[in-house]
Amino acid sequence: MGIWACLGVISPFPFYYYLWNNPQSWVNLCGRGRDPCKIMALVSHFLKILQFISLFSVSTLYWPPPFYFWLLIFAGQFLNFRVYQLIGESGTYYGVRFGKNIPWVTEFPFGVISDPQYVGSIMSLVACLPWVPSLYIVLWVLGYAFMIKVESKEDPSTRANPIS
Repeated sequence: MGIWACLGVISPFPFYYYLWNNPQSWVNLCGRGRDPCKIMALVSHFLKILQFISLFSVSTLYWPPPFYFWLLIFAGQFLNFRVYQLIGESGTYYGVRFGKNIPWVTEFPFGVISDPQYVGSIMSLVACLPWVPSLYIVLWVLGYAFMIKVESKEDPSTRANPIS
């Protein structure tokens, strides 16, 4: 199960990389009258389920979790919730790359933490270390680190033109 679990854990990152670097092809594929952010969110949710199934397949669950689990999972999910609350689906799912006007946000956590959604996700993953072999957590975190690097370089001239 190990190699399949590794592939499941890293499965979303080629998709995200492709969309970040080829936003117009995604907008074109989605077609007229369809929101590329919403479709990206649907595909991403499917890939997230695949990631969770992959982690679960190699996990050893027990109860109760260590104390730090609660701190990391609540703080991490709070950051994820707050990011989604502030920038919504279009801001979370590459709306700016797909030609949408996404307002710049400086409210917490954006004015305080760089890449707060990734930080929150990483905190949540680290919380799972008591149950999941570290290889799988490290692979997932490396995927996030890779996307942080990719997304740090955005050329506005490569943004998609929305299909009207």
